[in-house]
Amino acid sequence: MESQNLTVVSEFLLMGLSEDPELKTLLFGLFLSMYLITVTGNLLIILAVSSDPHLHTPMYFFLFNLSLADIGFISTTVPKMLVNLQTHNKSITYVGCLSQISFLYMLACLDSLFLTVMAYDRFVAICQPLHYTIIMTPRLCCLLLLVSFLISLLDSQLHISMVSKLTFCSDVEVLSFFCDPPQLLNIACSDTATNIILLYIFAAIFGCIPVSGILFSYTQIVSSILRVSSSGGRYKAFSTCSSHLSVVFLFYGTGLGAYLSSTVSSSARKSAVASIMYTVVTPMLNPYIYSLRNRDIKRALERLFCRTV
Repeated sequence: MESQNLTVVSEFLLMGLSEDPELKTLLFGLFLSMYLITVTGNLLIILAVSSDPHLHTPMYFFLFNLSLADIGFISTTVPKMLVNLQTHNKSITYVGCLSQISFLYMLACLDSLFLTVMAYDRFVAICQPLHYTIIMTPRLCCLLLLVSFLISLLDSQLHISMVSKLTFCSDVEVLSFFCDPPQLLNIACSDTATNIILLYIFAAIFGCIPVSGILFSYTQIVSSILRVSSSGGRYKAFSTCSSHLSVVFLFYGTGLGAYLSSTVSSSARKSAVASIMYTVVTPMLNPYIYSLRNRDIKRALERLFCRTV
């Protein structure tokens, strides 16, 4: 690429999901509704956990922080998309793009690590119930929270460092509704072979290790449950893990789909749909999975509404 074709990029154009004006109006209403539903649902979880002493346990402590992370996760992408849809302006500044990548990857990694820690909490509760209060102390919970945050911060900074070294030409159209590193690699003028390798390495480290921890925890949990003699005891043990397992499958299933579609698929539409499932639908469904399938949360919400009324 000749040097005269290179330029200092001050902004990118987020092409979004459609160019049709009527469809843009529909998309604005749809995503605004999904955003409000997500924030409301997660805020209800936060209020329920913080206001009910019965929920001041390690499992709900991490659920509280997972809800905070989900609010931040969806707030990283959707508000900017809503502004662009309303103003018919596709631009995002270079600094804004880097900031979006930083928060997006930090909060996604934080979600992943919280799910891993919650799996460990269920492992201790089911496999070592007599030692649960000794192992899952408030100090350990805070330490796990701090370590999760530091690892997530490292993940985001590695992605920022990778993207900031890219050189872009005059074509700065990102075929997505947010700044996504795989999409930025597609429009970069510089050699991206090393960056692609780094992207896979980051995914392997920050994705596979939490998944391995969850699989190990649930392997031990299933093994322990199968040794329970009564069917009622097995059902009760499985029911305590069902909500968490549902969220795990939803989070990693949509995340894997979004990652593969952005790095393998050549269809911008398929990549956009997969990204929506991961960045919008998953945070929206998480609080409702926990609240609808969890008696403690439902009772806490009922008490909260009764006090409010």
